[in-house]
Amino acid sequence: MNKIVLSRKFKRAFRKFSRRNQQLQNRIESAINELSNDIFNPSLGTHKLEGKLSGLLSCSCGYDCRIVFSIETDEETDEIIIVLLDVGTHDEVY
Repeated sequence: MNKIVLSRKFKRAFRKFSRRNQQLQNRIESAINELSNDIFNPSLGTHKLEGKLSGLLSCSCGYDCRIVFSIETDEETDEIIIVLLDVGTHDEVY
């Protein structure tokens, strides 16, 4: 199980985005749970980003909902840490 860390920007975007639609909140929480279990689960559609977001990854949590994140490794414990950076529609996060 991977450790999940929420950035300040992600928390703010999550509150704003989930206010629009309660079902989206459930899908986002489900995607986060799946990320902690398996980053590359096919249902998430995890992929590397290019351009100004090069080095980051994104996964899908619904038709037009994306989570942008980075993968880091704790140097002391070699534990994988997933840092959630942003959430929103395709146009909002890219």
